Amino acid sequence: MFENLKETLEKGIDYAFMTSEKVAKAAKELAKENNLTKEEAKKLLDYLQKKSDETRQNLETTLQDFLKASLKKMDIPTKEEIRKLEERIKKLEGKKKPALARKKVTPKAKITPKAKK
Repeated sequence: MFENLKETLEKGIDYAFMTSEKVAKAAKELAKENNLTKEEAKKLLDYLQKKSDETRQNLETTLQDFLKASLKKMDIPTKEEIRKLEERIKKLEGKKKPALARKKVTPKAKITPKAKK
């Protein structure tokens, strides 16, 4: 009994990471092993594909949340924070340039050494 339960759970985890083609193949094999009708096999396939997609999305969301939290703990800025800083820098540089353009720069006179007598 325990071995059957363990095997079922392992298969469930495997299904979560399968491609659509592999899920279809696995559903076909399960249908054959359990003598399912075509209608039951179709329902099984739909169910397995749906669960596989849901599990994959949940895993992706969980990983993204984990990574965001990890980056925050390490005090590493996010892409969005960097983008905002870049925009702010461009804005500040844009304000600086006209101020520099208004200031006139006059060349300093060259000082030539006096000739020795």
